[in-house]
Amino acid sequence: VQLVESGGGLVQTGGSLKLSCAASGTTLPDMGIMGWYRQAPGKPREVIAWITLTRGRVNYEDSVEGRFNISRDSSKNMLYLQMNSLTPEDTARYYCNYFPPLADSWGQGTQVTVSS
Repeated sequence: VQLVESGGGLVQTGGSLKLSCAASGTTLPDMGIMGWYRQAPGKPREVIAWITLTRGRVNYEDSVEGRFNISRDSSKNMLYLQMNSLTPEDTARYYCNYFPPLADSWGQGTQVTVSS
């Protein structure tokens, strides 16, 4: 499944953005786990949030806990990442994928830049 991310942009410190993830030409799975990942310049890609698709249980990486919220809207076939209280350390390219990720499902990602 090819995934497509959107919603990134330039925002000031303390601002918010909501990222969206859609499956190109198909639907997101009903089972398993999906996550949001990010890759900052010069750093490896890391998972920051994931959600179980059957029960909606969520988990967050420590640096985003309490600021980010992952959710899924089955009726719209979308996965979301609400990001609040953004800081320059959140500047990165953001991706959605299964958790653990599938190599063939990486999309282009969406760039988030937080200015100080």
